[in-house]
Amino acid sequence: MSGHSKWHNIQKTKGAADAKRSAAFTKIAREIIVAVKEGGSGDPNNNSRLATVIAKAKAVNMPNDNIKRTIDKALGAGNTDSYEAVTYEGYGPGGVAVIVEALTDNRQRTAPEVRHAFDKCNGNLGAIGCVSWSFDKKGVIVIDNEEGELDEETVMMDALDAGAADFEADGPALEITCDPDAFNDVVKALEEKGYSFVNAEVEMVPQNYITLSSEGDVKNMQKLIDMLEDSDDVQNVWHNWSQD
Repeated sequence: MSGHSKWHNIQKTKGAADAKRSAAFTKIAREIIVAVKEGGSGDPNNNSRLATVIAKAKAVNMPNDNIKRTIDKALGAGNTDSYEAVTYEGYGPGGVAVIVEALTDNRQRTAPEVRHAFDKCNGNLGAIGCVSWSFDKKGVIVIDNEEGELDEETVMMDALDAGAADFEADGPALEITCDPDAFNDVVKALEEKGYSFVNAEVEMVPQNYITLSSEGDVKNMQKLIDMLEDSDDVQNVWHNWSQD
């Protein structure tokens, strides 16, 4: 089976984010709070959005104690944290399509930060919908097989049995994709079979990729990603830049 093979495109930026583990945990905690408040439950079995965020948290090794503490905080009567989801779209250098997902308690702070990053890196912030049409929302699960201990055929069959739509062996990474609505069921079924993940979340997956030939564009694009990811309000940065 063939897939969109995107893991190699985010490995570098994923590694940079993982190096800032504390900041990554803080951002996921914000997602957990929103999921609990909007879902009205701290039980992932009764709150599908919370289940999705917990899968993401586990994939980056967020301790279970941290997850539970954050859920308890969100359920607390005195908790006044209030965040809204905001999405920004635009073009990076060389016409790279970029989607920025944020959770913020102050749009007047977040919007200028995002706009400044685009302006600083030779990009352009556009209107909602200007690039999202070229992305598909998919559940993406990545299993590390660097040691070669897993049989690819077995993983593929287990993934398909769990309800996955596609499977691809991308070097040491075994990448599974599924419909977003099936994501939690696929994750749960694979976890029950003993698999652990290095990535597990619902993502905006590009329909095509752009390769940058200019060294200046490459530097600016990496700087744009770094500036956006360094923002406390930005949760995810999706793009169609191929870094091969």
